[in-house]
Amino acid sequence: MSSEFVRYTPEIETIDPQIDELLAQIIGFWEKKARESPRREGTGRAVRGAHAKSFGVVKAEVEILADVPAAYAQGIYAKPGHHGALIRFSSTSGHLGTDAQLGAGLGFAIKIFDVDGRKLVDDEPDSGTFDLVLKNCPIFISNTAKHYLFIEDIVNNAQDYLTRGKPGLHELLSDVLTGKGQLDRQEWAWDELFALVRTTQTPVRNPLLTTFWTMGAVRHGDYVAKIRVAPKAESATHVIHRDLDLTSGPEVFHPTLADELQARAFDFDLQVQLCTDINAMPVNDLTVEWPEKLSPFVTVGRVHLPRQDISGPENFEKGDALAFNQWRVTSDHRPLGEIMKVRRIYSASAKVRRTLNHQPQSEPTSADSVLP
Repeated sequence: MSSEFVRYTPEIETIDPQIDELLAQIIGFWEKKARESPRREGTGRAVRGAHAKSFGVVKAEVEILADVPAAYAQGIYAKPGHHGALIRFSSTSGHLGTDAQLGAGLGFAIKIFDVDGRKLVDDEPDSGTFDLVLKNCPIFISNTAKHYLFIEDIVNNAQDYLTRGKPGLHELLSDVLTGKGQLDRQEWAWDELFALVRTTQTPVRNPLLTTFWTMGAVRHGDYVAKIRVAPKAESATHVIHRDLDLTSGPEVFHPTLADELQARAFDFDLQVQLCTDINAMPVNDLTVEWPEKLSPFVTVGRVHLPRQDISGPENFEKGDALAFNQWRVTSDHRPLGEIMKVRRIYSASAKVRRTLNHQPQSEPTSADSVLP
């Protein structure tokens, strides 16, 4: 393992010169999806374009540890202390349905309170909240905004392909590879196709036994990093539900979380992986997993979930009003690369959703203000 960490410079990113035009098209896609969701999802309410189904919002506490090595103790991780937090566990799908229909993809979005510093979001940059938006896969399914635009459309309509069995699956894979026949052969999305196939092989796991990653790289003060949360070994030994069968009923993940958290508290390790080789650990290619043999994850904090009851319907209502964004961070933790820039626009669909649902456009001030 190298001890030489790659230093952050703005030049580390590669951004398409046509990014503004592409972002406008992507925003249009997500806003249209939000406006159509009350009818398409059958609830009469607008739902999130991604992570549409919640499995529960959980009150938590984030502890930033002392005595962390200097290269890792950067930005918000440089000051030991405790912060209130909220975690939203969810499906990664942009649709509603049974857990078996939506699959094994899980999201872990955490909102940390009382974090000083101006945030990089357009709305409420002076709020005291700091967001991490993580998934249970270390890679993402596109590397460029151009590929993202058609891949998200294909994934959004995946069920229409799959209802036609094997021919539909073959058409889906062909459309991803060729951009629905619009890409020149040298632009075919091979990396994205392999990443998509890999994500479909994600095993079904209890959310509390699951590791979650940022997928994309972020600035880490002087350096470049990826972030993850991993179940703390001692907590993992006490879980009730070790094996989940998504066909056992329409709802599996939410009852599992509710059972576990009613029984006992649970802890995750908050960890940082620093970049040591910009070629083997690229910033701009999110389909590449950074090798841990080049740079291991180092624990910089703990995420503590106390015992609590998340079983009631009011939990979903309160979670529905929350918004999480990778860019609700300070400049020391700026998301890096073209796809992370694309993901900034999720706030556009959040505005449409909240407007349609008559929900306030404001950040909570504490975990207790959401879950007393």
